[in-house]
Amino acid sequence: MGFPSKTTLEKVRSKLAKAEGTLMLSPNATPLEKFRWELCQKFIKYKNDHDLTQDQLADALNVDKAKVSKILRHRIDEFSTDRLITLYQQLNPSLKIRVG
Repeated sequence: MGFPSKTTLEKVRSKLAKAEGTLMLSPNATPLEKFRWELCQKFIKYKNDHDLTQDQLADALNVDKAKVSKILRHRIDEFSTDRLITLYQQLNPSLKIRVG
């Protein structure tokens, strides 16, 4: 097997340019941004701890798979903090939030 052709490499580069990976937390994130990021981490932990697929998690939350994908990749601009909390409370009704 040889090195991929120039055409193949261009196709791969094109797909990668359109891909949206997981967003990382900025080093200078605000407390709210940190909270929202940590909340997304809770969804990821729940999914992994319960060995769920994205589809199963979407069903448990009663939202579409695309929204779950965004939460799991920390792409949550379209979600209010209240909405994220409400969704997570469906998975963990004993959730307690502290400000401090």
